[in-house]
Amino acid sequence: MPLLNLRIAATPNRALAARAAATLQDLTVQLLGKQAELIAIAVDFVDPATWFVAGRPLSDWQRSSFSLEIKITDETNTKAEKARYIAAVFEAFSDLLGPLHTESYIHVHDVRPAAYGYGGRTQEWRYHHPGKA
Repeated sequence: MPLLNLRIAATPNRALAARAAATLQDLTVQLLGKQAELIAIAVDFVDPATWFVAGRPLSDWQRSSFSLEIKITDETNTKAEKARYIAAVFEAFSDLLGPLHTESYIHVHDVRPAAYGYGGRTQEWRYHHPGKA
């Protein structure tokens, strides 16, 4: 926990995926205080010709873009922490991908602990059974 789903408007590139995942891992640990060993990241690539902004393909805009969805347990981070995270991710991906279209989205999902978990256990269960698997 948490789970991050990243889409990048670019040709599939294993090295870029690794750099993007490492960047997200670092920022998620540093700014949201998540445990590195529990972070899962899936990276997908979308052809810029099939990524549309305002009805036009991204390839027409001469900009890069990405979309990030991260699921975290509700009430584990403040509004300020999430705002700093969103700003830092946007800045880091601007450095990583080059000029970004402003319509590059970061969505932090605050998920109820009884409805979210890993390894067959909810976060609610883990809260009530600290130190157990």
